[in-house]
Amino acid sequence: MPFFTRKNKKPLGIYIHIPFCRSKCVYCDFYSLANRDSKLMDYYRRAICEHIAEAGQQAPDYLVDTIYFGGGTPSFFGPDGMTAILTAIRKSFDVSPAAEITFEANPDSVDKRLLRKLRNEGFNRVSLGIQCDDNEILEKIGRPHTYQQAVEAYKLIRRKGFRNVSVDLMYGLPGQSLEAWLETLKNVLKLKPEHISCYGLKVEEGTPLYDVQEFANLADDDTQADMYLSAIEILRKRGYRQYEISNFCRKGHVSRHNLKYWSGEEYLGFGPDAASDFGGRRFTAVRDIHAYIDGIMTGGVVLREMQDVPPRDRAGEYLMMRLRTSMGIIPEDYERQYLLPFAPLEVALENFRNRGLAVKTFDGRWHLTPEGFLLSNSIISDLLIIQEGCESITKRRK
Repeated sequence: MPFFTRKNKKPLGIYIHIPFCRSKCVYCDFYSLANRDSKLMDYYRRAICEHIAEAGQQAPDYLVDTIYFGGGTPSFFGPDGMTAILTAIRKSFDVSPAAEITFEANPDSVDKRLLRKLRNEGFNRVSLGIQCDDNEILEKIGRPHTYQQAVEAYKLIRRKGFRNVSVDLMYGLPGQSLEAWLETLKNVLKLKPEHISCYGLKVEEGTPLYDVQEFANLADDDTQADMYLSAIEILRKRGYRQYEISNFCRKGHVSRHNLKYWSGEEYLGFGPDAASDFGGRRFTAVRDIHAYIDGIMTGGVVLREMQDVPPRDRAGEYLMMRLRTSMGIIPEDYERQYLLPFAPLEVALENFRNRGLAVKTFDGRWHLTPEGFLLSNSIISDLLIIQEGCESITKRRK
C-alpha cells in the first residue's frame, strides 16, 4: 500500500450542493427546492454523508484544500446539517488545516447561532447574496430580503469574526438603469468586502423570467456592456483586482475554490446535479434529490453522466477556462501539456490584440482585456475552431 505524506499529496476541492431555498428567484436555473421539509433535509444530510464516506476511500493520495457549500441556500439548511457534513468530510478525507471553507448565505437566513456555530467548526469564508440595493427590484426577482436586511446580515457576519467575505451582485436586472447599478456599487463598496462577484443577468429557458422577459424591462446588450465596463473601472480604482470575468478581489482574497475550476484542477461534487472532475473523468450526479438519496442509500444509480476526457478536449478546456481569467494562457505550458502547436492560435490572438481585445504580457502569456471579456464566447469559439484543425506536435515530427 503506497504511503502518502501531505507534501506529496495532490490538491482536491470539494463542492457540497445544498438544494434548499426559502423561495426560488425568478432567474435561477440551478437545481433547488423552495421549501423547508425537515424530514427530507434530514434524509439528505444522511445520504450526502454516506456518499462522502464512500468517495473518501477513492482519494487517499489527495489533500483537500478547499470546501465550498453552494446551492440553493446553505444558510437556509441550517448550521447543524452543515457542520455534520463538514465533519463527514474531515472523517473521510485528509483536509488541510489551511483549507478555505466557504458557505453561501442569503441575508434572510443569517443569524447569530448559524454564524457562531459555523465559525467554531472551521468555516472561514462567506459568500453573501445581495444582488442589488433596490428593494423594488429585489421583490421583482423573488429575493426574500431587503437591502437593509443584507447590510445588517453583513455587519453581523463581521461581528461574528469572519474576515473573508464575498458579496454577489447582479446587473441588467428588470428595471435597473446604469445609474441604479452604479449606485449599488457605491453602496456595497462602503461595506468593504474582500471579494465581489458581478454577474450579468442571463435569461435561462425554464425559469419564470423566461416566460415574461418581453415585459420585464430588461437592459439591452449595450447597456449591460456599459454596466460591466463601468464596474471594472470603479472596482479597479477601489483596489479590487479583476482575476476572472465576473470576479474581483482585494489582494490575497481570490476564491481559491472557484479558481480550481478555471485552472483545471481536480474537484469532487456531492449532491443532486453536482459535477466532478476527478481521476481523468468528469461526472455529474442525477438532477433529482429523491433519486440521489435513493441511489446512495440503496446502492443504485447516482450519476447521470460520466466520461473520460480526451487530451484534445482538455486542451480546449484550457483555452476556455484560462481565458476567463487574468492568468490567461501560457504558450509553453499549452504545447508541453497538450502536444499541440500554439503558433496558429497566436496568429489569431495577434489579430484580437490589434482590435484591443487581447494583451500579450512581457513573459509571453496571453489574456483578454475587459472589452475582450465581453466577447469571450466568440473569441474562444474562433480559437477552438483553429485548434481543431491543428495536428499534434508528435505527428508533425514523424
